[in-house]
Order: sequence, then C-alpha cells, then structure tokens
Amino acid sequence: MNLSAQIKKYRARQGFSQEELAEKLYVSRQTISNWENERSYPDIHNLLLMSVLFNVSLDDLVKGDIEVMKNELEIAKLNKWTISMVTFMLLGVISIAPMMNWFGTKGLLVSFVLIVFSIYSTYKVENVKKKHDLKTYKEILAFQEGHQLTDDEKGEERKKNKYMKPIIFISSALIAGILTWIILSFFN
Repeated sequence: MNLSAQIKKYRARQGFSQEELAEKLYVSRQTISNWENERSYPDIHNLLLMSVLFNVSLDDLVKGDIEVMKNELEIAKLNKWTISMVTFMLLGVISIAPMMNWFGTKGLLVSFVLIVFSIYSTYKVENVKKKHDLKTYKEILAFQEGHQLTDDEKGEERKKNKYMKPIIFISSALIAGILTWIILSFFN
C-alpha cells in the first residue's frame, strides 16, 4: 500500500472528508486530493499531524509503503531465481548431447556449468521460501499475490503435500534422464 492509499484509508476510517481533513491540517482540500492522487507528498509536519489525527504511529502511516515494497522485491526475487533455475537446468540438460558431439567429453564442462548455475538458483529460491515459511505451491501462490494463508490452511496444505518433495525430485530426475536420452539418440 502506498502513502497516498494510506492517507485515503485512514481518512475514510476516521470519517473525514477531504475538506474536513484539510481544515484540521490547515491546508487546502486540493492539497489533500494531491496527496491522495500521488501528485505531491505531505511534509513531515503534516505526516506527524495526520498520525495524531488518525491515531496511528508514523510508522504505520508511512510504513505501509515500505512493507509492500519489501514484499514486491521478495516476490520479484523469487520469480527471478525461479526463472533462472528452470532456464539453466533446461539449457544444461539440452546441451549435454550437442556439447559431447562437438567437443567430446570436454563439452560436458559447459553442461556442468549450466547445471551448477541452476543449482545455485535453486538454493536462492529455497532461501526465499525458507525466509517466508513457504512449503507448498498454494503458499507460494498466496505469497506472490501479496497475502498469506491462515495457519489452518497451511496445515491442511502441508498434510496434502507430505510426499511432494520426493515425487518432484524423482519426476525431475526422470524428465532430465528422458531428455538426455532423446538428445543423445538424436545426435548419435
């Protein structure tokens, strides 16, 4: 939530019109409108007055922006590392046969490096998941949409997904093996 939305939210919660809030802050109604429409921002004096009028801390009034920005950065980080992980893994697996065909066993070094990058990306994804206690796909989706599941919902999801990690690992290994076999067959 940005500062403009915070001002609008707290003003509405207190039941103030823009005109009433303007009178209490000794500014024009247009100034309040500008704040709420992100055309300008209040100075520190007005922020302090609003925190008193709205009966919220200055942190709560302003920090809404900071918390949302932090979450958006974490979501972007999760997305970036997920894309990196998948891309490097696919490139690593797909490159095995062509690299061996063109450069012999030394060509495997290229595939190895790509797979190492994929593993590093996986590590980064797991760090974000661990930091936000994300264990199921539904929890990850909720996080990416900007909300969290309740503890009951988390418990239900985690019971359902008890065996997902081994299944995903085995499935990934099978897919990688099949892709490698197909590519090796194609180049031989």
